[in-house]
Amino acid sequence: MPTFHLVSLGCAKNLVDSEVMLGLLQEGGWAMEEDPAKASVLLVNTCGFIQPAVEEAVEVILEMASYKSGNSSKFLVVTGCLVQRYKKDLQEELLEVDLFVGTEGVADIVRLLNELVQGKQKLKIFLPDRFLMDATFARTLSTPAFRSSVKITEGCNNRCTYCMIPSIRGDLRSREINDIVLELKRLESRGLKELSLIAQDLTAYGNDLDKDTNLLNLLSAILQHTTIPWIRLMYLYPSGVNAELLSLMKSEKRILPYMDIPFQHVSDSVLKRMHRRYGYKDLCGFIENVRGAVPDIALRTTMMVGFPGETEEDICKLEQFLQEYRIDHVGVFSYTNEEGALSEFYEQQCTEEIKEERRNRILTLQANISEESLQKYVGQTIPVLVEGLSRETDLLLEGRSVYQAPDIDGCVLINDGNANPGDIVQVQITEAQIYDLVGGIVQG
Repeated sequence: MPTFHLVSLGCAKNLVDSEVMLGLLQEGGWAMEEDPAKASVLLVNTCGFIQPAVEEAVEVILEMASYKSGNSSKFLVVTGCLVQRYKKDLQEELLEVDLFVGTEGVADIVRLLNELVQGKQKLKIFLPDRFLMDATFARTLSTPAFRSSVKITEGCNNRCTYCMIPSIRGDLRSREINDIVLELKRLESRGLKELSLIAQDLTAYGNDLDKDTNLLNLLSAILQHTTIPWIRLMYLYPSGVNAELLSLMKSEKRILPYMDIPFQHVSDSVLKRMHRRYGYKDLCGFIENVRGAVPDIALRTTMMVGFPGETEEDICKLEQFLQEYRIDHVGVFSYTNEEGALSEFYEQQCTEEIKEERRNRILTLQANISEESLQKYVGQTIPVLVEGLSRETDLLLEGRSVYQAPDIDGCVLINDGNANPGDIVQVQITEAQIYDLVGGIVQG
């Protein structure tokens, strides 16, 4: 039986692609090998969205290449966004790689690897037409069975000036509601407790299909046809969140009081240059509307600092916004000048020193806000999904509340009581740290 070792880089959307390749390969007679030194094929699924991700991908590729040095029976295959973005240029830069496969080659991975090890693969790069996964594809979760992300669209029709996703992943392509529900039923039968719906822009779901295919109808179908207790909404565009969605969130407790909505900035001038379809007043109104409809909601966003033309006044505006609205979770990224993006040739590029200084300022401010904000949970009893033993010590359990998304937010450290991974338990919060909560299980 041929063996492969898989390394998955990048976001949750990329991880879903990796899990589909993993499932297809196992279905096709391949065995997953944890030790790269023992695998016959080394497979790296890359991210190529921003320059730091490109650099990380190249570093991992070269690390994997070291395992095949001098061994003609071992192969290195690179897939994903890096390949789709740079295409044939990679063949000249990474001679160690035996085969490059673009983002749309997921469905062909078994055939490609079979041909490669059999000496039948003549092409060094494979870039097929656009692909959209569906429920018929095998998928092996790399996460615990009780939580998973499900990708409901591919590509994006937004044209933000800093973003390479449309050129890498193509235009918006939405899955049918029935197809998504079918996949969810399968995951539910395996023990799924927490579902994260993901897309480049969740609110754009169905815009390329008929008028009845939209996020509201999808959520209604999920609520009707599954009993998954936690449904988490990730990556929503601010102007796409409407009153109907908020009303549904308020009335349906299975839709968690949590939203991940990348603002990117709050300055009108910066947002305009980014081609974001809203301004400062829109964001203020948005937060007030959301918190008015779902008072206990936790909001996550991302902010980009150092965008071309950003001034000290713009950063002060961002600081004032965060101080006033006290968003629960904020990721802060420095702008990177990406080759091929519209912003590549914008004037008034910020220096790396200015970017780092501004990023550190916002991170420090947000750390203080987060520490103060978490105090509101002290004394409350809240539902927590248990992950298992703490990563810090075997003396504690670790889980996440409805207000914390996997991998990107803090956690709940459980110092009293017993539970199994995948259990949803009630925890009384006794302490709040900068990003994490501490408490004990309340026996019902």
